[in-house]
Amino acid sequence: MTLPPLRARREDIPDLARSFLTRFAAEAMALVTRYDWPGNVRQLENALFRAVVLADGDELTVAEFPQIAAHVEGFEVRIPPVGAVPDGMAAPIRELVRVEVRDPHAMTLVDDAGEARKLEELEAEIIRFALRHYRGHMSEVSRRLGIGRSTLYRKLKDLGLEGETGDAAA
Repeated sequence: MTLPPLRARREDIPDLARSFLTRFAAEAMALVTRYDWPGNVRQLENALFRAVVLADGDELTVAEFPQIAAHVEGFEVRIPPVGAVPDGMAAPIRELVRVEVRDPHAMTLVDDAGEARKLEELEAEIIRFALRHYRGHMSEVSRRLGIGRSTLYRKLKDLGLEGETGDAAA
């Protein structure tokens, strides 16, 4: 299956950018949509991730994309005034959303009410993660979790996770 490069799919850039990062200033959006992306979707995602990590404030602007701004005519690295919308950009893009950036492998120890989660929930989450991470290789999962295979199978049954064993267990 061949996926055309982003330069051949300019119409995809705004949707992709929103999925990777919802807190985006309108001028920065104009910059990334006008850039002649030589790479693929991963390049756009990496550019957005880098901007988030290196940003000093809680808003992304053209200043967070200096390498891209240097290659797009009409853009210079500067911090635009708050609320400024470049010509041709829709007003709804001005609306910003706060996004918590966290490690996708981090485990939440408290529930929505701020109470400690049950040990059974945490154990099920850890086993699910290990099954995905080790692609259902049960010997590897049990070895990495520090339990025997029979204990792993018992826990899968007790926690109702038998159907989540992955590719290799079948």
